[in-house]
Parts: sequence; structure tokens; C-alpha cells
Amino acid sequence: MGGGEVDRSTSNLWLAHNPSKRWAELFFLIYTPFWLTLCLGIVVPYKLYENFTEWEYLLLGLVSALPAFIIPMVFVGKADRSLCWNDRYWVKASLWIILFSYVGNYFWTHYFFTVLGASYTFPSWRMNNVPHTTFLLTHVCFLFYHVSSNMTLRRIQHSVAHLPETTQWLFKASWILILSYFVAYLETVAISNFPYYEFVDRAVMYKVGCLFYAIYFFVSFPMFFRIDEEPSDAWDLPRVAVDALGAAMLVTIILDLWRIFLGPIVPIPESKQCHQPGLPWFPPSA
Repeated sequence: MGGGEVDRSTSNLWLAHNPSKRWAELFFLIYTPFWLTLCLGIVVPYKLYENFTEWEYLLLGLVSALPAFIIPMVFVGKADRSLCWNDRYWVKASLWIILFSYVGNYFWTHYFFTVLGASYTFPSWRMNNVPHTTFLLTHVCFLFYHVSSNMTLRRIQHSVAHLPETTQWLFKASWILILSYFVAYLETVAISNFPYYEFVDRAVMYKVGCLFYAIYFFVSFPMFFRIDEEPSDAWDLPRVAVDALGAAMLVTIILDLWRIFLGPIVPIPESKQCHQPGLPWFPPSA
């Protein structure tokens, strides 16, 4: 969860010491209101989605996600001007989230189908029965979640630095558990007014399903935090990729253990099971 001493005299204990990382985290935070307002401030409350076809849903995803790549390419931050493109933190963070969220959409979404009885019913081109739009929106969502987690973990790390190592670990682990569940619950509530992402029992999804979703972040928040956090430990892109895929594998194992030993959170009607075309890699729960 990131160790090592950090200069406690810094004026802002929430921000990274690495200038490139600090600039990127602030950029991702500043960019968040744009796509958030577009989706949850305009499209959903005004029900523009009622007239959307596959093209409009795809366009919504592209307009939300692409600027997160284009803006830092065009308007290079001062901290990044002396760095090669592959040494810039926003590139590393983007690669990590791309890989992690791709696995999440392509594979883990099917756990929501089989464990929570979820289904997407809006018109969309799909990959493995998951709308392309969700791949794009997940990227910017996860960037925001993980950058926010970085800042809170960094602040806690400063606050508990004087405590014994085991106590520090307990504080940080507890915070990760709380923040993960809060983020999962907040997202579920935020999209509750969108009628085309359905659950068999939405009330159960709020109570227990959010814990299932929070498993993603139990693993990803502390692992993502480590990227370029220590001044003496600069990551390269291969290490970033391996780390993201390692985190994804760990989440997959935990989700599958839930599916095998706990099974569906709610009874899944036969019609729902049939609605999600074949999952040949998901045998029936034990």
C-alpha cells in the first residue's frame, strides 16, 4: 500500500511528490466534471437516451473517454515536457486502467449476470455481450475512483506515519474497505435512474451487490497507488501492464470463489439466464 517516508513539510499532503503524477492526478480530477455532467447531468435526467441508437451510445462513450487521452497529448503539462511520452504518469495510469477495466468489462460483467441477475437492455454494439459504451465510460470512471483513492491513501499515510507498522497497515486496509464499498454504492445509486441496466432485485443489489462490486477496488486501489509513488521507484510500461493484469487475475479469483461457494445473491429466473447468451466458461455454481 505504498511505504517509505515522504517529506511531511510539503504544503499539501494529499498530492504526489512526483511532479508528473501530481499533474496527472489533478488533470483527471479536473476533467471528471465534464463527462460526469454530460452523462448524469444531461443525458440521464433529461432522458435523452430514450432516442439513442447504437451510434448515439457509442458517441457518448467516445466523447466522454477520448479527451482524457487527447488533452494531455496536446496540452503537455510542465512536469511532462522534459519526459519521454512513456515516462509520463498519465500514460502509465491510463494503461493500467485500460487493462484493468477491459478485463472487468469483458469478463467480470458476466459475474453480474450470473450472481446479481443484471442485464443491459439498451441498443448497443457489444463485445462478449457487453456494450462498447461501458468499456469507454468505465475508463474515465475508474480513473476518477483510483485518483481519488490515491489522494486519500496518501493523506492517511502521512497521518499514521508515526504509528507502528502493523497499526498503519490496519488503518490503510480499513480505509480501503470502506472507500471501496462507498464507491461501489455511490455508482449504483448514481445510475439508478437509468432504466436499461437492470437487476433482478435492485434493493439486494444496493445492500449486498455493492459488496460484490467493491471486490474490484479492494484489490485495485492499493495496487494502483504504488505506481510512481516512491521517488526512487519509477515504473516502466511493461511493469505497469503486468501489475494491472496481476490485479485483474486476483479479482477474478475472488469473484469466482464467491460464485462457486456463495452462488447468486438472488434467484436468477430462467428467462434472465437465457437473456444472456451462453457463458461456456462459467459452469453452474457448486
